[in-house]
Amino acid sequence: MIRTYHPQDLDTVLSIWLQGNLDAHPFVSADYWRRNYPLTAQLLPQAEVYVAEVHGQVVGFIGLMEEWVAGVFVARAHRGAGLGSALLRKAQERRDRLCLSVYQENPSALHLYLRHQFAITAAERDPETGAWAYQMDWSRG
Repeated sequence: MIRTYHPQDLDTVLSIWLQGNLDAHPFVSADYWRRNYPLTAQLLPQAEVYVAEVHGQVVGFIGLMEEWVAGVFVARAHRGAGLGSALLRKAQERRDRLCLSVYQENPSALHLYLRHQFAITAAERDPETGAWAYQMDWSRG
């Protein structure tokens, strides 16, 4: 089930965010993600967030800031079950246009976005991590 984020989801969502970044981005220093944890905790409640629940437990989320997809994260034990796609479909239902950035070295996320009709519009080096990222856009056809 996909539902709107509630403030009591914050600790679980942040845990999924941190573990997801550590798992998906081994090419970025783990300290980078840990340093950004407090900022994420501050910004997340300001975003439009939807969570995926399985048996009443939050196991994934998507964060939107206007048209920007700030991230799609699914807990390790639930990856590959279609929850990332369900969360992305929810965002596509809510917006006519979406954009995001995804690291080139994160093939699972890149393939997810390509399956959902996002197009690569640019590539640039992330000044904070030094890793290359694609800018991607989607719009309702």
